[in-house]
Amino acid sequence: MSEYHLRRADKQISEPNELKRIRSTQRYMTVAMCRGTEPYLVTMNHAFDELQNCLYFHCASEGKKLEVLGQNETVWGQVMEDHGYIQGQCDHAYMTVHFRGRVQLLKTAGEKKHALSFMIDRLEDRPDERKTNLIGDGKLEKVTVGKIMIESMTGKANLPKPGV
Repeated sequence: MSEYHLRRADKQISEPNELKRIRSTQRYMTVAMCRGTEPYLVTMNHAFDELQNCLYFHCASEGKKLEVLGQNETVWGQVMEDHGYIQGQCDHAYMTVHFRGRVQLLKTAGEKKHALSFMIDRLEDRPDERKTNLIGDGKLEKVTVGKIMIESMTGKANLPKPGV
C-alpha cells in the first residue's frame, strides 16, 4: 500500500502526543469499510487503548456492519475534534486523526469485559454504576465487541490563525 502525503504540509499534525490527545478525548469515530465495490460508513462511540494501540467499539450481534466486516476486516477511520464553522471565511475549524486498521471481533467473555470496562471508564460520568448494568451476568454473550488494531495514522488540523 502506498503512503499519501498531505498536499498542505502546514496542516499536518505530526506530534504523536497531539494525535494521541485527539484519539483519546473524542467520543465518536467514523469508520469506512468495503464489501466488494460497495462502501459502507458508520459513526460509533469508541475508546482508544494506548497500550494496545487499538480502538474498542461495541455493536449489535447482527447487521450490515458485521456482514461487511466478515468479508473485509480492513477499515479506514477518522476521529474529529470539531472547532466549528468559521463565519465569513466559508471554512470549518477542526483537528482530525485518520487511521487504517484491521478489525478483530472479541470472542471470550474476558476480552469483552476488559474492552467494555475500558470504554465505560472513558465515556461514562459514573462508570461503576454503568458497569453493573451493562456487563453483568449473562449480558456479555449478547453484545459484539470489536477492536480496531491501528496500522497507520495521520493527522490534519485546520484552525484559524490568531488575529484573523
